[in-house]
Amino acid sequence: MIHGATLISMLILHGLVAVILLGAVTHQSIALLFAPRRAAGGFAARYVSVSSRSFTAAVAIAYGANVALGALLYPTYRLDVRIPLEDMQLGWAVGLFELKEHFGGIGLALLPLYLWSWNGSETRSRTGISLVLAFIVWFDFLAGHVINNIRGL
Repeated sequence: MIHGATLISMLILHGLVAVILLGAVTHQSIALLFAPRRAAGGFAARYVSVSSRSFTAAVAIAYGANVALGALLYPTYRLDVRIPLEDMQLGWAVGLFELKEHFGGIGLALLPLYLWSWNGSETRSRTGISLVLAFIVWFDFLAGHVINNIRGL
């Protein structure tokens, strides 16, 4: 188990990487969805005019790094957060974190397909996989914050 300053540093890094991942996957998804409808001028037009492909490596690296950091923090969570949540009879919170874990694992398993789809020319599967990954990232981010607000490390 990790304690003290190392734990705090890893938690902060986990959160920062999560925000980077959230920004990259959101920007990519919005650019994918609204690229055909690009309007002239304005912030929104410039926001969707980026190359969606340019975010692929950043999303994959940030996702992998965030899963690795989460795995290092997991034993501490298991003992210092989950047990008190169960003692407080907050089964829904424990279940929410279980969903977060499962979705995170599914996203990790999707990463090779995600990377492959961005190297090919099939745009429909690329859009679908990217949007599923964006959903997973958003769900995990929000679920992590809810659990942390109830009982953080």
